[in-house]
Amino acid sequence: MEGLASIRSTPIRHSPPRKFILRCFMRSPSSLTMQNLNVRRSRGLALSAASVDPLSVSASARFDNTLPAKEVLELWRKVDAVCFDVDSTVCIDEGIDELAEFCGAGKAVAEWTARAMSGSVPFEEALAARLSLFNPSLAQVCDFLEKKPPRISPGIAELIRKLRAKDTHVYLISGGFRQMINPVASILGIPPENIFANQLLFGNSGEFKGFDVNEPTSRSGGKAKAVQQIRKINKYKALVMVGDGATDLEARKPGGADLFICYAGVQLREAVAVKADWLVFNFQDLITSLE
Repeated sequence: MEGLASIRSTPIRHSPPRKFILRCFMRSPSSLTMQNLNVRRSRGLALSAASVDPLSVSASARFDNTLPAKEVLELWRKVDAVCFDVDSTVCIDEGIDELAEFCGAGKAVAEWTARAMSGSVPFEEALAARLSLFNPSLAQVCDFLEKKPPRISPGIAELIRKLRAKDTHVYLISGGFRQMINPVASILGIPPENIFANQLLFGNSGEFKGFDVNEPTSRSGGKAKAVQQIRKINKYKALVMVGDGATDLEARKPGGADLFICYAGVQLREAVAVKADWLVFNFQDLITSLE
């Protein structure tokens, strides 16, 4: 995959929050419930923190935005809200790729993901095409969530704690699915109302029915609209978007994000990285800069 940073993951298992129960969905447009399918509850979501090999010096030397300009650093330190992408940012995996692999269609779906994240095809087209390759049932999604807990990027939990200690609001803005993002948000202490993501739809027997096209993140430009909505409603003076893909870069629009910070600790997408206000390969850089 073009622009793929080399990583090696060594999962470190953490104890889940007490009484945490994995929920497959927060709100469902169908009458289907977890009880209808008698899906097993998770006995505790094991959170994996992946250790990622540092990118080589030569990789970062190609860019002149790895050190923040003075005005970028000043805004970062006084930011009111930070919106994080999830796949390949908060988590080291692309959620839909992992689900597809679990369902036996990993390679074909990953190719579509690469095209979507590079901005070469409309996001909604890529999303529909990827899902059509494996049509996941609700039972498969729940089984996946139980057997394949999310792998959190190194440093993200500490960064979010640091931001919240400064009374900075944190949001998750993702083209992924709420069913897979809710457990991550719960562990990181991010409330459900601060999640903007897509929603898988299922029929009364748990069969795949598509996705909610009314979610702003289900189409190109959706992240930008979500960020603009967040800013308008809350009247934030300074807002930053952090992510790795073209859809995250789009959020830096009038009325949206003031800054786009490209996180390339998992995947380096050069066409996106070169346009970022600040390019980081480790969340520790953002943590340290707040001190």
